[in-house]
This record gives sequence, structure tokens and C-alpha cells, in this order.
Amino acid sequence: MTPVAVLQDTQVMATRQLRRTLRRPTYIVFSFVQPVIFVLLFRYIFGGAIDTGPVSYVNFLMPGIIVQTAIFGALVTGLGLTEDLGTGMVDRLRSLPMARSAVLLGRTAADLVTNVLTLLVMAAVGLLVGFRPSQPAWQLAAAFLLVLAFSYVFSWISAWVGLSVRNPETAQSAGFIWVFPLTFASSAFVPTDSMPGPVRAFAEVNPVTLVVDAVRGLTVGGPSPATPALQALAWLAALLLVFVPLSVRAFRRA
Repeated sequence: MTPVAVLQDTQVMATRQLRRTLRRPTYIVFSFVQPVIFVLLFRYIFGGAIDTGPVSYVNFLMPGIIVQTAIFGALVTGLGLTEDLGTGMVDRLRSLPMARSAVLLGRTAADLVTNVLTLLVMAAVGLLVGFRPSQPAWQLAAAFLLVLAFSYVFSWISAWVGLSVRNPETAQSAGFIWVFPLTFASSAFVPTDSMPGPVRAFAEVNPVTLVVDAVRGLTVGGPSPATPALQALAWLAALLLVFVPLSVRAFRRA
């Protein structure tokens, strides 16, 4: 099958998924509720107890919340694939004269589009609670693209998890098992220098920390974002090289 045909099939699958999402308005609403609760919780309850030095806590917090929202949005990929497996949709798609890779490519592309909208909403919420980016527009755009790349890579990890367990409830539980340590043992909510030694050592090489630090530098300034951004991109490239083949293999076996 030609690359053009694969691209066309991917577009069809992505459009199908986006239409499904638009037909579930309650899902759209509740997908925004959780990150907004996190913003309000940390901004107005925990924020006063966390020392972030010369940077206001809201400016420190919002890059972390935005990255966390991108991770949680990526979990939807695995859940959606397990639903399609359970309803027999995947078997029906396999019987069609289409590229099998389009199922995974279309799903991850659709979830990326959904994440774009979610992150825009979160940026607006951040502005309402006092988040004030101070860097040039091109740096803000670079930060946004880095977060989207991060969410896209983690969608493939989620896809592999979902296709491996093949059950929506198990996929959701398994997703939170690996997501929560990554997000909370990072610089998303507190400075890493306040952590115990072993936890700090993990947090400083955690890809979530690297992305958050890069986004923080690109939006509100501080230490140069170049080093964490390059390290984050290296992490993302390595994860993509690992989990795309794993997801494809799991899809073939599902």
C-alpha cells in the first residue's frame, strides 16, 4: 500500500474518532473538569505552602499542570483502543481493504487534535488564575509544540498498554500506575531540590521534569530552556522508537 493511501486511511480513522468525541458532549465537559480542579487545588490550597523562590507559584505551577494535562489526555488512546477491541470494531476494520497501521495512526492523531483544544482551554484557565507568560511569542509557540509532541509520544505508550491488557478497566488502572509516579516525582508541582536524595535523582532525569522545565523556561523565563528541551526531545525520540513498534506488534496480536 502506498504512503498516500496510508495517509488517506489515517485521515478517515482520525475523522471517525473526532466525530465520536463530538457526539459525547459529557465526555468533553468532564475531560476539562479534572485539570481545572488540579489548577484550583494547587493554586489556592497548596500553593501558599510551597516555596518557589523568585517565581510566583502560579507561574511555576501552570507549566506543570499543562504537561500533566497532556499526559492524562494521552491515556485516552489506550482506553479507546480497548473499547474498540471489546466491541469488535477492530476486527471489522481488519476486514476492510485499508492499511492496518491507519487504525493506530488515526487514533493517535485524533487524540492529538483533542489535546490541542484541551491545552488551549488550560492556558485560558491559567490566565484567569494569574498565570502570566513573559517570553516572546515564538517561545510560547515552541513550548506549546513541545507539549504536543510529549502528548503524542505518550499516546503511543498508552496505546501499547491498552492493547496489552485489552480491558478498559485494567487499562485505566495500569495507566495511572505509571503516570502518577512520573508526574508527581517531577518538577511539575514542587522544586526538585526539596525532595529526598533518591527521589530527586529520579526526578531530575524524569522526562516529565525535562519537559516541564523547558516549558517553564520558554514561558516565564528563568534558567535557559535549551538544555532540558534537547534532553526532553532525546527522551521523546527514544520512547517513540520503542513504543511504536511495540504498539504495532500488540495490535497485530490483539
